[in-house]
Amino acid sequence: MPTNNEFAIYVRGLRKSYGNFEAVKGIDFEVRPGEVFGLLGPNGAGKTSTVEILEGLRPRSAGDVTVLDFDPARQKKQLKDRIGVCLQATNLPDKITVKEAMTLFAAFYSRTVDGDPILKRLQLWEKKDAGYATLSGGQKQRLALALALINDPQMLFLDEPTTGLDPQVRLEIRDLVEELRAEKRTILMTTHYIEEAERLCDRVAIIDAGQIIAIGSPRELQEKSANQSAIEIKLNRPLKDIALPEWPESIRSIVSDDRQGITVYSKRPARTLVELVKWIDGQGLELEDVHLNRPTLEDVFIELTGKKLRD
Repeated sequence: MPTNNEFAIYVRGLRKSYGNFEAVKGIDFEVRPGEVFGLLGPNGAGKTSTVEILEGLRPRSAGDVTVLDFDPARQKKQLKDRIGVCLQATNLPDKITVKEAMTLFAAFYSRTVDGDPILKRLQLWEKKDAGYATLSGGQKQRLALALALINDPQMLFLDEPTTGLDPQVRLEIRDLVEELRAEKRTILMTTHYIEEAERLCDRVAIIDAGQIIAIGSPRELQEKSANQSAIEIKLNRPLKDIALPEWPESIRSIVSDDRQGITVYSKRPARTLVELVKWIDGQGLELEDVHLNRPTLEDVFIELTGKKLRD
């Protein structure tokens, strides 16, 4: 089996059953050191079971799994000392203060860092003496991240880190994830926000019905999509009633009813656009507007699963 020098996470043939129900059906994937890896899937897809197995919170039914070169089922204590976990919802006693929570969690690990800089970094320093019940939703989530960082983890698991938060707080959390990424920490995250995965993840795996159905960088998955890029052209006057040529790498072309618009679907839009502009110039026409619409990760997800991510 590969060592930690090769992969931070190594999964082969992972299965998880609950009675007769198989939630995870033999999935394979790896996460490289320093990579931000996204696990995307609709509710019930198997991603939560997968992440909990990796964290050492749930036993697997079959398969090989290592996280930082530890087996989560057999070396839980060693693994938990090296990872940080931020759950979608963290509940603490109402009266515990922010500083007390940091001290409490620091006692769970064999190695820790000074919590004060973490609180300052997450804009919680002024709330260090505030009770947990008095914190806003965004402050509670930032505290959850602070608690996940108290042991200076080599790897972070972020489970829906921005769900239910207002846009400003979501942006703050995303900025923090980008900072952690710059520090070369390995991050595995689940999210219900496609734009979050596109912005933050080096690679993503789409899981549905317990199986990984696609894996790659967001751009790679977009380029494989059947929903190819669309070049939308608006002309200064109607096009003559002539047949359109087949431009390089184009799939199909559509002329609007008023014949002032052309939409060309292409596998390589940059190359197609150059030839399209040359042809329009040869017709004695001028461009008024050009738009290039690429398939989004949301388009890919719907294409593969038949569902929106937030279903």
